[in-house]
Amino acid sequence: MPRSVPPPSWVLTRRRAIGDQIRTARESAGLTQQQVAERIGMDRATYNRIEQGHAAALIDSLIRIADAIGTELADLVRT
Repeated sequence: MPRSVPPPSWVLTRRRAIGDQIRTARESAGLTQQQVAERIGMDRATYNRIEQGHAAALIDSLIRIADAIGTELADLVRT
């Protein structure tokens, strides 16, 4: 699928739900966005876009985020 085609609304809805779960896990761990971004080698703005559901995260990034927060990957993506 070409990048210029926006994803369907149901994909965007699930992406936002995953972002909400990432945010909840991060806050439960007592971490800031900056701390997580530094731990995974990502700039805070990009991390914020993932957490807000505005950017699609690669599986590698999700694995790093889960490790940095100290949670299971499955817990972040379960919707």
